[in-house]
Amino acid sequence: MSTNRLSRRGLFSRMIDGVQGAALASLATADYARAANYDLTAKQPHFAPKAKAVIHLFMNGGPSQVDLFDPKPALQKFAGTAPSRDIVNQIEFADQIGVMMPAPFGFKRYGKCGMEMTELMPHLGSVVDDIAFIRSTYGEHFNHEPSLYLMHSGRTLPGRPSLGAWVTYGLGSVNQNLPAYVVLDDPKGLPINLTQNWQSGWLPPIYQGTRFRSEGLPLLNLKPPEELPSPLVEAQRDLLRTLDQRHRSARPGHGDLDARIASYELAARMQLSATDALDLSQESEATREMYGLNDDATQSYGRRCLMARRLVERGVRFVQIFIEGQIWDNHSDLEKSLKYCCGKTDKPIAALIRDLKQRGLLDSTLILWGGEFGRMPISQIRAGGTAGRDHGPGGFTTWMAGGGTKGGVVHGATDDIGYKAVENRVSVHDFHATMLHLLGLKFRDLAFTRHSLPERLTDQYPARVVSEILV
Repeated sequence: MSTNRLSRRGLFSRMIDGVQGAALASLATADYARAANYDLTAKQPHFAPKAKAVIHLFMNGGPSQVDLFDPKPALQKFAGTAPSRDIVNQIEFADQIGVMMPAPFGFKRYGKCGMEMTELMPHLGSVVDDIAFIRSTYGEHFNHEPSLYLMHSGRTLPGRPSLGAWVTYGLGSVNQNLPAYVVLDDPKGLPINLTQNWQSGWLPPIYQGTRFRSEGLPLLNLKPPEELPSPLVEAQRDLLRTLDQRHRSARPGHGDLDARIASYELAARMQLSATDALDLSQESEATREMYGLNDDATQSYGRRCLMARRLVERGVRFVQIFIEGQIWDNHSDLEKSLKYCCGKTDKPIAALIRDLKQRGLLDSTLILWGGEFGRMPISQIRAGGTAGRDHGPGGFTTWMAGGGTKGGVVHGATDDIGYKAVENRVSVHDFHATMLHLLGLKFRDLAFTRHSLPERLTDQYPARVVSEILV
């Protein structure tokens, strides 16, 4: 006789386990079912948008606000003096603390607005009347990796959806022959945090960024190895479509599978569209010169800025341009590295603004510029190098142009030495909320249900739209 008799208490315990298991299975099934229904068809925004597309010019490394866009005469006054204890306590490399250091280059006034900014960016200075500078942005962490996660996904943790993924989830795409979210990373290498900067996280994989190469073929293996007659190509695609549908119907609720099939179908449509969109030979010589394509210093970044214009012109929703490595991470050799960074990006970015404007696209295209943080107002001394600056998340400059923003304005301020934001402070979450607002999305209402809870880009943090810079 078996001794494994079930007691009354054990019976009810097993029943509870069964109910819990059924509930969990139901939740999982619901999540998978929802994932299967997502696509990139155009969706209606919450309200009439100012911007229809975004070009994000991300400056890896942390550009120095006090050397570029935030002039501080007090730094000249206190040059060579020891920093305060508040600053010393925030230094990452305590053994390399230097003294108060003014900008090594001068500032000039540009445009009708008389904006003050570095003399190293004369091309950008020529279009400042179209730019809204935010001098009071602040972050949460002094290390690159967490700060990159914060800027790209709203939290200092990995694994969350990126800005472009949220935008394409909320709005879809108006061009079904190109990806809704395109990434143009530098041919010299991936940025810090690699592809996590444009991942979809726990959003359905269909919203992840698609990398386009700026040299050679935009996508590897996009073209078939041999040319076939059109009727045969269509017959092959019809057969593959039928097989995919059978495979999918036998495996309902698999978001990864649906995304993979959708990617293959998009790849087929892109064979012509992507090649045409990124064919810069169609551009005039004057346009190529304007973007700096004939100069070794600006050619690489200029190509990607011009590609970005061609992509948004064709209905791509979100384009992200990354720079090589962390060129703005100026821990040493500040003068040399600033010249290099500005020389590489100044002319192409100004050309992008000017080109969009003359084509009537700037009003509907939002340009974002900035890094993961700024730099300290003191010098950093490393062995074997000249003075640089350490990380400074307390207050730095970002800017927006087009897409419903004012031009020729400055919002917020840092303290007298540019150490931390003190006036009209703008958090990274405020920056994100403002971007979504310009796209016609309410940042509190753009949510994705995960584990039965609503997740948002600006989740768990107070955020506001920076209405002062909006038209």
